[in-house]
Amino acid sequence: MSRLGALEGITVLDLTRVLAGPFASMMMADMGANVIKIEETGKGADERQMGPFLNGESVYYMNLNRNKKGVSLNLKAAKGKEIFKELVKKADVVLENYRPGTMEKLGLGYDVLREINPGIIYAAVSGFGQYGPYSKRPGYDIISQAMSGLMSTTGWPGGAPTRSGTAMGDVLGGLSVTIGILSAIYNRSHTGKGQLVDVALVDSAVASLEIINMIYLAEGRLPQRIGNRYESVYPYDSFQAKDDLVIIGGGNDKLWSLFANHIGKPELVSHPDYARTRDRVKNHVAVKEIVEAWTITKTVKEIVDELLAVGIPAAPIYGIDQVVADPHIGGAREMFVDTVHPKAGAVKLTGSHIKFSETKAGIRDAAPGLGEHNEAVLTSLLGKTKEEIASLKQEGVI
Repeated sequence: MSRLGALEGITVLDLTRVLAGPFASMMMADMGANVIKIEETGKGADERQMGPFLNGESVYYMNLNRNKKGVSLNLKAAKGKEIFKELVKKADVVLENYRPGTMEKLGLGYDVLREINPGIIYAAVSGFGQYGPYSKRPGYDIISQAMSGLMSTTGWPGGAPTRSGTAMGDVLGGLSVTIGILSAIYNRSHTGKGQLVDVALVDSAVASLEIINMIYLAEGRLPQRIGNRYESVYPYDSFQAKDDLVIIGGGNDKLWSLFANHIGKPELVSHPDYARTRDRVKNHVAVKEIVEAWTITKTVKEIVDELLAVGIPAAPIYGIDQVVADPHIGGAREMFVDTVHPKAGAVKLTGSHIKFSETKAGIRDAAPGLGEHNEAVLTSLLGKTKEEIASLKQEGVI
């Protein structure tokens, strides 16, 4: 296996904070990119103040900013702008998640930066995107979940619209802007030109709704909250076992046939109410009663073991403690990694979810302290002397 990351040689200037942007640059840093985290001089990124904390240090920040170099820079100061422009000449990507128009007010928008470096890929992730009537609105994860329709279809019948248990709008935005950046890098490889990558949290969440959107667009039916059931296949739901809820993913007719035979009811395979996927979806209430008449007599473990043995997808519903302890997820797939932070000490972080056969992505370095790599970056990339760096620090530029 190669020791070099898949993005070795790509330099990213990361101006982002909180989650969507840092998640994107975290993935690129894990894959070997040289990510330079640029934070406000004296203050730092917002996520430094977000919990949980370990020995006074934000684990939120540690997880999202591992493998990055830390630079502090006052972009409101003339010298700060000039340093940033010099860095742009050496960079491949600028990533920011300010409200649209902010970088233009600073004199550092895409139109300015592409004159400095025609190959620069300028990626902006915001609540509503760079254009449109809502573009100047502030946007956070919960806004994207609310206005995309995600919350309206999450929860139980008769219950209130529900935010997903994690910041899915931010994560989807981070994934989307990363895909956009990598696509733009590929395009540049044969055109020599950079471009603007514009990703909105709301758009990303809308795209994730896939079949939910199609139900309304094709049928004119407004999707509702239906709990853990899926609109297009059944039995694909949570079911009551003797000791807890269990998940069964009967996603097609073959799996239904396997299930019906396993529970000793082969007649259900050809029954007109249950024979096809669409029939079982239409009669999902009756199908759930049939399934639960069997599951209620067994424990979750018994159900999962039995169904997996005959090729039917099934699973327990894990708590995070069980996810971490799982020998496949936390073990073989290395989704939780033991690391050491210079101030916080030993800390387990979430590992990279993208696996490569030759260029393993992973955690190499702890998240940086504010401005920790000022001297290293400004010396190596811009040729600044120690005296110049000391002067910039004294002036409050870095």
